[in-house]
Amino acid sequence: MKPVNIIKEIVQLTLATFIVAVAIFFFLVPSHAAVSSISGLSIVLANFCPLTVSQLTMLMNIVLLIIGFFTCGNEFGAKTVYTSILLPAFLRLFEVLIPHYTSLTKDPLIDVACYIFVVSIGISILFNMNASSGGLDIVAKIMNKYLHIDLGKAMGLSGMVIAFSAALAYDGKTVALSVLGTYLNGILVDQFIFDRNLKRRVCIFSPKEKEIKDFIITSLGSGATIYEAIGGYREQIHREIITIVSKDEYQKLMSFVHEIDPQAFITVYKVSDMHYRSKSLEERIF
Repeated sequence: MKPVNIIKEIVQLTLATFIVAVAIFFFLVPSHAAVSSISGLSIVLANFCPLTVSQLTMLMNIVLLIIGFFTCGNEFGAKTVYTSILLPAFLRLFEVLIPHYTSLTKDPLIDVACYIFVVSIGISILFNMNASSGGLDIVAKIMNKYLHIDLGKAMGLSGMVIAFSAALAYDGKTVALSVLGTYLNGILVDQFIFDRNLKRRVCIFSPKEKEIKDFIITSLGSGATIYEAIGGYREQIHREIITIVSKDEYQKLMSFVHEIDPQAFITVYKVSDMHYRSKSLEERIF
């Protein structure tokens, strides 16, 4: 990788981690809610030991990284190591600069809502760079490898365990807030992450087949496959165009199809993942 790209990647990782740290320090810590993160667990444990949230987060991240390398090998990489160390470093910086910070909103419910929104932005940036903030991601990978639990379920399960740990130090309202926040955080992170990468499988029946196919290939730069289908009512042979496009490409395609053939029959399916080795769509399918 070129030095310029490396610097750009480091800047993006640093910015995303800073956003996560802002969400934790300014919203999660004042609410006392243990919302699905190692930092959330640190908020609880800080009531029972002389260490601060940043120090506990650093300690647990380092321990989890060591365990992760021994159990899962080199799956975590330099990005996860960098963000796992940088996150508690940012938290410590905030603790030093604003030692007596309480809350911007003075309302734990609003604090948790703000935390969920802000942290989702940071996590989505990290995810799209094939990185993470460490912590629960490491726990989830260990559970996935040894307990054969799906990564998403492993994240949710470990997050809920942390949420219920709030009962060790806080009242029922804070526990309920932690559990609700963990659930909503999972939903919003999914929306930020997966909806952004979601593609659409578009199936089109139209007599303007050639024009639509040419538009997909030349204007969108995407692939297209043609299938022959037999109608069940009249048993006539029709040709179906199938393509997989991004959200922006989908809007362009729909505008074009509706312009040249308003009567076209179109079905659309959401595609969350694709696996292929060859470049052309025909080679992928056949």
